[in-house]
Amino acid sequence: MRELKTHISIQGLNVSHGRLAILKDITLDIPDKRITVVIGPSGCGKTTLLKSLNRLLDPYDGLKVTGRILVDGEDIYRPGVEVTHIRRKMGLLSQKPQVLPMSIFDNVAFAPRIHGLREKKRLTRTVEHYLRLAGLWEEVKDRLNAPASRLSVGQQQRLCLARGLAAEPEIILGDEPTSALDPQSSQHVERRLLELKSEYTIIVVTHILRQAKRIADYIVFLYLGEVVEHGPAEQVFARPCHPRTKAYLTGEIS
Repeated sequence: MRELKTHISIQGLNVSHGRLAILKDITLDIPDKRITVVIGPSGCGKTTLLKSLNRLLDPYDGLKVTGRILVDGEDIYRPGVEVTHIRRKMGLLSQKPQVLPMSIFDNVAFAPRIHGLREKKRLTRTVEHYLRLAGLWEEVKDRLNAPASRLSVGQQQRLCLARGLAAEPEIILGDEPTSALDPQSSQHVERRLLELKSEYTIIVVTHILRQAKRIADYIVFLYLGEVVEHGPAEQVFARPCHPRTKAYLTGEIS
């Protein structure tokens, strides 16, 4: 695989809570405009790593974060950095969809309105654009004023994707974004991510190896808070370099 550009660089990241080390000396570059999938057993630090990227790990009650995460060359953990500015670059898909208690239209229009878009025609075009990107427009175009809560769980997750994209992020973070979905809805979300990777840097945490094989361009394997192996997906899956990676991929450890 040709050398991949990156605008996310993790350098010596450590996260601990009291005496418990959650992430240990993580040093990693995330490829730009590719899907990076983070895999590893439960409790290995996958979600903690993801949350570190959009400053959801701000120190509290004994949580300690050291090291650097550079996004477009800016250290997002530097004292005094504008956290809202950092988070605006990140769109987050959680395990369970969290729609806002308002209409389908207003969910997608939420961020554009905050950023000053008020003109009705432009706002309507913007909502349609992002619903199309999320693969939801044809299913909801005749009921945009209906409550978002009436959508199916799978549709709600795609609505959350549309709402996140409408905030114009550079990076999409997915924390097991299909774990609460049925197989068909999971396919919808996977298909959208594959289509969006040409425009966004995408980082997905998953415990489903089949999913990782379907969507990943790049793999990061975490074990007990450490990066054991990372590299192009076809290389890691076909020829893992570390015995522990091989053991995880073959089901010997889980």
